Amino acid sequence: MIQFRIQPDSEIPASTQLFNQIQFAIASRQYSPGYKLPSTRALAMQTGLHRNTISKVYRQLEEEGFVESLAGSGIYVRAQGHEGGSKLQSPMLKQYPQAYKVVQQAVDELLSQGCSLNQAREIFLAEIDWRLRCSARVLVTAPNQDIGAGELMVHELEESLKIPVQLVAMEELAAVLDQTSSATVVTHRYFIGEVEAIAAPKAVRVIPLDIQDYAKEFNQFKNLPKDSCLAIVSLSPGWLRAAEVIIHGLRGDEILVMSSQPKDAYKLQAMVKRAQVIFCTDKPSFAAVQAAMQVVHEDIIRPPKLMCGENFIGSNSINLLKRELGLG
Repeated sequence: MIQFRIQPDSEIPASTQLFNQIQFAIASRQYSPGYKLPSTRALAMQTGLHRNTISKVYRQLEEEGFVESLAGSGIYVRAQGHEGGSKLQSPMLKQYPQAYKVVQQAVDELLSQGCSLNQAREIFLAEIDWRLRCSARVLVTAPNQDIGAGELMVHELEESLKIPVQLVAMEELAAVLDQTSSATVVTHRYFIGEVEAIAAPKAVRVIPLDIQDYAKEFNQFKNLPKDSCLAIVSLSPGWLRAAEVIIHGLRGDEILVMSSQPKDAYKLQAMVKRAQVIFCTDKPSFAAVQAAMQVVHEDIIRPPKLMCGENFIGSNSINLLKRELGLG
């Protein structure tokens, strides 16, 4: 932060001293267009002036066209003359006050590399156009042996993104991409290396998703009594294998672990008779377990405790994907 100095014994009023110093900081581009001025509280601590005095200075700067106030955001340095073009008046800049500065820095960097303004414009437009075209078609992919993981991702993404999502087996991905000019391919990190290798020659982008760590559930499994039976049900056989390894690392042979996909009705019925706890990673699996309990309810002495994970995909990962697709 620039250090502003106020001379309390000066004949020049303190507000004028501060006004002149901020004006000079703007004129010398120490405060460049789009820069957010310090809060009145921060400036009061630095200068010893009352916050009301600083607010008065800021109002004067705004009246004379040096800065502009964005409600709920702060005070920002305005571009002068044609420095910012008409874009500074865009309503989008009120929503994203730092957007102009980001764009300006990117353009400056391109110009410093030898691009002309027309070339910079083409680069920006090409990138934006490509992203828009990719976002128009979203493909989820997983290998055939773990297509259940793909089904889980499709279900949750359609629910969260509110757009159509297509499931493609990884073995068929290259053929599908040969028939499309642009797309966004989504998979989870278990498969990212293989998917990137398939997609590399194509006009697509690949975005990995993080799955839930289910830390809360695994902590509960650590506290199960010895000789308990824990059953796990998931659409994803790959996740089931990973979960069995993790639980064995936590408990060794102290508890019995059973696992199944929801389509195996016979195995599910055996689980609900034997297990003390049944954990389902997804709603389809949970519904299948409930159905199995209805079928064999007369043979169950003590019903198992049922647990269901809220989501297969991490919420942060979904939010990042939304931004990448321009959905929020």
